[in-house]
Amino acid sequence: MTAIATRPLRDSSDSLLRFAMRLDATLCAAVGLFVATLADPLSGVSGLSATSEWIAGAGLVGYGALLYALAAVPRIRPVGTLIVVANVVFAFGVIGALVAGVLPLTGTGVAVISALTAAAIGCAYLQYLGVRRLA
Repeated sequence: MTAIATRPLRDSSDSLLRFAMRLDATLCAAVGLFVATLADPLSGVSGLSATSEWIAGAGLVGYGALLYALAAVPRIRPVGTLIVVANVVFAFGVIGALVAGVLPLTGTGVAVISALTAAAIGCAYLQYLGVRRLA
């Protein structure tokens, strides 16, 4: 008989980081699937073209799948650090694009993009706490 000794989840020091990464992955994939599926109707509400909506949605689904897979790697701290940095860079890029007005967004589009960026910042903060716990 083979016994597998694993630590309980509450004793694991990397559980917060893995949870935050899986939460980020799930939210990205869910929003991406929603956006890609409803790209045409959403384009009228957001101000972007249906093609842009579909590409953004498909990209989010792919990123979510990649992030979910990365949450399972054995050495999670370097990956977590990279994801925190990527989320912060993404958030600053989106904020810069919104402030510069480079996207033809409606008021509703700006509000939705701002809310999604706030969610990304929230996930990045949880991931940051998880990385700090491993230090």
